[in-house]
Amino acid sequence: MAHHDIYRQGLEAGPANYEQLTPLSYIERTASIFPDALAVVHGKTRRNWAETYERCLRVASALEKRGICKGDTVAVLAANIPETFESHFSIPMTGAVLNAINTRLDSETVAFILDHGEAKVLLVDPEFADLAERALRIASARDILVVDIIDPNFDGGRRIGALSYEELLAEGDPAYRWSPPENEWDAISLNYTSGTTGDPKGVVYHHRGAALNGLQNIVSWGMAQHSRYLWTLPMFHCNGWCFPWTIAANAGVCICLRAVRAETVYQLIRDEKVTHFCGAPVVLNMLANAPDALKDFDHKIKVMTAGAAPPAAVIGAMEAMGIDVTHVYGLTETYGPAVVCEWNDDWGSASPDEKARLKSRQGVKNLVLNGLMVADPATLERMPPDGESMGEIFMRGNNVMKGYLKNPSATEKAFRGGWFATGDLGVMHPDGYIELKDRSKDIIISGGENISSIEVEDVLYRHPAILEAAVVARPDETWGETPCAFVTLKPGKEASEADIIAFCRENMARFKVPKTVIFGDLPKTSTGKIQKFALRERARNLA
Repeated sequence: MAHHDIYRQGLEAGPANYEQLTPLSYIERTASIFPDALAVVHGKTRRNWAETYERCLRVASALEKRGICKGDTVAVLAANIPETFESHFSIPMTGAVLNAINTRLDSETVAFILDHGEAKVLLVDPEFADLAERALRIASARDILVVDIIDPNFDGGRRIGALSYEELLAEGDPAYRWSPPENEWDAISLNYTSGTTGDPKGVVYHHRGAALNGLQNIVSWGMAQHSRYLWTLPMFHCNGWCFPWTIAANAGVCICLRAVRAETVYQLIRDEKVTHFCGAPVVLNMLANAPDALKDFDHKIKVMTAGAAPPAAVIGAMEAMGIDVTHVYGLTETYGPAVVCEWNDDWGSASPDEKARLKSRQGVKNLVLNGLMVADPATLERMPPDGESMGEIFMRGNNVMKGYLKNPSATEKAFRGGWFATGDLGVMHPDGYIELKDRSKDIIISGGENISSIEVEDVLYRHPAILEAAVVARPDETWGETPCAFVTLKPGKEASEADIIAFCRENMARFKVPKTVIFGDLPKTSTGKIQKFALRERARNLA
């Protein structure tokens, strides 16, 4: 019998019932419904949603008048200031692509990014004028329009551009009509990976992924409308994990922050009644170890953390202060967090330590990620969910990048068998939650046994004198490799190598115990992750 589908005839997609997804619609909606609601706080500057939206329209209009159109790249080198937030809307309104550049890179890398992304315009924060000027000298492109953002809240810096952001804005029309993308698969932003080896790769996001991940942040975090969000996470980092678009959808408050210091963070938490913020475990660790006198807030706060597996001890310390921790995991290639450690109500009876341990797992796919598995990197065969069998973590879904800009071979390598290969190793627990064990290059193989550096670090962080710890492989004639621990002690605390090794012996299997402990500051990447490659180099050179 021929199948007759009654749902196909005369039920076509058209302008009345089908639109391309874009996060630009969020700010338009919020500005029209809550025009007077507070949108942006930056020092003495306070603006509502109507003013913020109008500024975005003016900048978009001015860029278009200056010839910026679909497929052009507009770069931004700035701290977490209102103009960086506005760029997440104004630039894509013209059809152009936002390239928010990591402000902690060196001038050679910034020059590479400007050339590789073919930036037509560069918006510069005065704090990074020297960096931008050097990068522009090195870059081969000579006709980049440079616009200075003059920040009344910043003393210092200097002008290097042809005009200021406010002058550009004045050229624009507040009645500018932007059009949604012709296709939601069109690029909205370009983000470079921190590239610990070779040139950084340009990860391309589309409007669809940005719209969906921006909304799912609200769901996975249970954000009430008008949440007050503090910008501890850089907006150049995976577009601030899509939170500029989230805050617009949430009609929330964008609380800007130039530099993450414990004192300023706690002051803003108190004065601006911050409800939500994000940060790497290093940021949480800094806040947990800050003087108690700073911690005088009495309202509920949620923090979302990712970037490296947070030690259970750090999660425990935050929760003890009354800050609720949500652990997420993702990569630049997945619009930031794509996996979330969803809280299960039946964990409620767990002890604080057990709770922290459950929360230190990476978790399950978020609302938009479609597939998450731990599998054999060669065959893509799934590993048993026994919490023991290690494999590579693979993802698929609408919040996976379009690919790497102008790099088909790297794109092909990342997309295998219909999945995105993360390069991270982990296990899946019987309850379906994944737990990262290491980057594939960080695993330590000692006497044929795999040792997860994360697991050893987790124990080290429980030592009362240790502030920060990182574990890497050190070559060993007998075992092939042995764990070597690099630790920073808390101010005023003391511990010897023997103390730390004895502590480890009591808390882990013998073969995992570090054979060497080295004291001192840990080198970090521009996004606050500990540079293990530098530590591996040091471990190799130990006599």
